[in-house]
Amino acid sequence: MAEFTMELNDEQKEVRDWIHGFAADVMRPAAAEWDEREETPWPVIQEAAKIGLYSLDFYAQQFFDPTGLGIPMAMEELFWGDAGIGLSIVGTGLAAVGVLANGTEEQIGTWIPQMYGDVDDVKVAAFCSSEPDAGSDVAAMRTRAVYDEAKDEWVLNGTKTWATNGGIANVHVVVAVVDPEAGSKGHASFIVPPNTPGLSQGQKFKKHGIRASHTAEVVLENVRVPGHCLLGGKEKLDERLARARENAKKDGMEGGRVKNAAMATFEASRPAVGAMAVGTARAAYEEALEYARTRSQFGRPIIDNQGVAFQLADMRTQIDAARLLVWRASWMAVTGKPFTSAEGSMSKLFASEVAKKVTAQAVQILGGNGFTREYPVERMHRDAAIYTIFEGTSEIQRLVIARTLSGMPIR
Repeated sequence: MAEFTMELNDEQKEVRDWIHGFAADVMRPAAAEWDEREETPWPVIQEAAKIGLYSLDFYAQQFFDPTGLGIPMAMEELFWGDAGIGLSIVGTGLAAVGVLANGTEEQIGTWIPQMYGDVDDVKVAAFCSSEPDAGSDVAAMRTRAVYDEAKDEWVLNGTKTWATNGGIANVHVVVAVVDPEAGSKGHASFIVPPNTPGLSQGQKFKKHGIRASHTAEVVLENVRVPGHCLLGGKEKLDERLARARENAKKDGMEGGRVKNAAMATFEASRPAVGAMAVGTARAAYEEALEYARTRSQFGRPIIDNQGVAFQLADMRTQIDAARLLVWRASWMAVTGKPFTSAEGSMSKLFASEVAKKVTAQAVQILGGNGFTREYPVERMHRDAAIYTIFEGTSEIQRLVIARTLSGMPIR
């Protein structure tokens, strides 16, 4: 078991500096352009693929870092570069986590490489869970998957929304209801292979922030996928549904409780989302600090005023506290320590709220300049809003934490 340490080792520092260099030299110069264009920054993803940053091997190395800090470190540096481009680079990872959390070894080996493609033919993947009437309320999901035993195929029908890379992805991972009577425990995840008939892109959303990341609806009309595209396999699904029926009157997430397919993915990714928020907050803080040092009013730098200096002190303190919560959750996850106090949700909740607050303070410190697109804090402030919304809103994180601490079905 890896011992916890407050300092990155030499190899981790080397990787961090390498990612930071890419973020500074490639992502930041392109950030404003792709934010305005509101399109997937394929050339930047291509550059990331060329150096091995956008690849299965890279994320696997970070995922299996025995300290647990590889992924949060990488996420922080990428999102320090730019949140929209960063999400375009790492968005495939959510689909990959969905396969890792629910799939067999054969499925992992077959489908995850297809999500990334290669240097000469870069691909992306999409994880499709949310629906027009089922975002935080996953139990309200309506997308259905019906098994056609004669053909050993699953038939999917429904509409997914807020899907990163939805419709443009090479591989889609779709969460659907297989047993409506089992509620959220009757869900399963499916691979929809490339060019499968019946899958199409619906509305592409024009967003407040993270505009370089493609977000769209995914429409499923009699989409047929082979039986082997059910993540985990049918035997495992049947066993899980049988347990759900036996425990229908029981509650609890682990032990007596059956794990939900979508929630398994979100649980694994929440500290990583927290790290993204830390990266955006840190970027805004650094911009504000530099501005406060160089901007003069009334004959002196504005940082010489307590009103500004104290804001910067609070910003830095909150950022460091958020990072520590993220690192703790990541370390606990990799060392097999259970989130007995919902530490994963804590890290995501606090870091996302810090990102919103810190970027707003950065805009305030820059004053009128902070409100213009001539300075990046305006974009960072818009981008930061997403962290309190996607992969579980702040309200849902608080609900998860409260339920975990109290053991009560708080509503």
